[in-house]
Amino acid sequence: MNVPFLPTLSTFFIVLSAILVAIGWKLIRERKIEAHKKTMVAAAVAAVLFFIIYASRTIFVGNTAFGGPQNLKIYYTVFLIFHIMLSTTGAVLGIMTINWGVKNKLNRHRKIGPVTSIIWFFTAITGVAVYLLLYVFYESGETTSMIKAILGI
Repeated sequence: MNVPFLPTLSTFFIVLSAILVAIGWKLIRERKIEAHKKTMVAAAVAAVLFFIIYASRTIFVGNTAFGGPQNLKIYYTVFLIFHIMLSTTGAVLGIMTINWGVKNKLNRHRKIGPVTSIIWFFTAITGVAVYLLLYVFYESGETTSMIKAILGI
């Protein structure tokens, strides 16, 4: 089994981000506010690192097609769309949640924080599932660079 480095690294960072969010949630419930802030900033940094690696790989190396059985491709595609919707929602809510925390708009931060965290946990779980389906459970499909696709190379 040939597991590619960049997808493995980016998946590591999204899982790390979710773990840090869980730790941050625990810290705030214990009223450890400064530790909560630092942990949530670390979670955001891990999420940004994921995004930088993912976006760079998508642009320069490309997207990997599902290489599993053809009869499962539709289920994978629906699952992938669900994951993309979750991750986009989680990212937007994450930015809002962090922004309100930093700006000390704590009523808004407290309301949206738990929702954001739960969405982020599901984003990480579904992201790991996508990774496993693309690189571990089945042979990877073809990878096509966005640049090649756009330029027709």
